[in-house]
Parts: sequence; structure tokens; C-alpha cells
Amino acid sequence: MNQILALDYGLKRTGIAYAENPLFIAHALCTVKTHDLLIFIEDYLLKNKVSKIVIGEPKSLSGGQTHSSEIVQIFFKKITTSYPDIEIKLYDERFTSKIAMQTVLGSGIKKMKRRNKENLDKISAVIILQDYLTSVDFYKSSNT
Repeated sequence: MNQILALDYGLKRTGIAYAENPLFIAHALCTVKTHDLLIFIEDYLLKNKVSKIVIGEPKSLSGGQTHSSEIVQIFFKKITTSYPDIEIKLYDERFTSKIAMQTVLGSGIKKMKRRNKENLDKISAVIILQDYLTSVDFYKSSNT
């Protein structure tokens, strides 16, 4: 089945989510140490049919660059070059971490599990992907 991957790219860890045809509902997949991310993606692509990768693009409240924007741009160029047959998109991730924290707080998860930042990274990736899936852009090009 065709899948879409979403990455919440971070300096230390990257949260990963996926959705698959026909329903396209975002699901948390895992969190990977960022220095192992390209190896993870390569392995994942060998085992799964992925047609698109959505990478959270950090932006300031006004829509400008943040301190993480350049790092994500470098990764975007690297992955685009590595996988020219896969559509790779940057998608605005403003407020994702705050929404993820509110989701965790509202879910009743115990304090010790809330401190596990890997959970926040996965939830952030799910939020990025679900937001992308409900965006107008996705439905305009839903031949995925």
C-alpha cells in the first residue's frame, strides 16, 4: 500500500508518523535518533511503498525562519537528492510541539511518561501529517 511518512526533524531525535492509502489517517510510528535517520529511512523504504515524505518546516509566528530552519533545509536537500523518485514536501509545523504537549496533558498519561520527549516527537509527527492530510494541498494532489 502507498504510504506517506511524516518527520518531525529535531537535532537529537526525529519523530516519525505514517498514513496509508485509502484512509490516510496519521499513526505514530517511532522516534529515531537523528544521526540514524537516513539509515532508518533507507531500511523503511526497502520494506514499504512510500510515495511521499512530509517534513515539518519550523517557522516563527510571523512565518519567517527560525534557528532550526537552516538545519531542516539541509536535511531536505539531502533527502531530496537521495530519493528523487519520492515526492518530498516541507510543511509548516508552527504550534506542533505545543499541540502535542496539550494532547499528552489532556490524555491522562502519567507524569513519568510525559517526561519522555520521544512521545512528544511521535505525537508532533502525527499532528504534522494529519494537518497535511486535511490541507487543501493534499486533496488537490490526492493521486497518491
